[in-house]
Amino acid sequence: MRAIRRSSLPLLVLLTALALTIGGCASSGKQRSALERVHNAWASAMRWNDIEGAWQLVDQEVRAERPMGELAFARYGQLQVTGYRALGGQAGQDEALREVEIRVVNRHSMAERTLRHTERWRWDPDAGTWWNVSGLPDFWEGE
Repeated sequence: MRAIRRSSLPLLVLLTALALTIGGCASSGKQRSALERVHNAWASAMRWNDIEGAWQLVDQEVRAERPMGELAFARYGQLQVTGYRALGGQAGQDEALREVEIRVVNRHSMAERTLRHTERWRWDPDAGTWWNVSGLPDFWEGE
């Protein structure tokens, strides 16, 4: 078994705390399981640069307030996500937060940026799922 490096210890502690927080706060096993599934689906969509797939996980009210047209999707197509990892989070009965780090490359300039994004999720008891209410990450913020 490989020894844990000292620099990995804070990350290990953070991930353990995250698992305990999510496991202990969501009100039911069904909600915890649904939150884990939607987080995995979102992370997979982000890692594979499937912005349209991620968009389907955004709350319908948010999609109505901030519609995405063909041009907006084309703008996201100019980028390639090269890394996505959860840094921590917390989950309550009806709301969950997750802090993530995303690395993205502009396909034209080949410049890579790293940004942090806070995802907000809400539980929809009628649909039995969690919806992203923070929307897609703004990869252009601060440029």
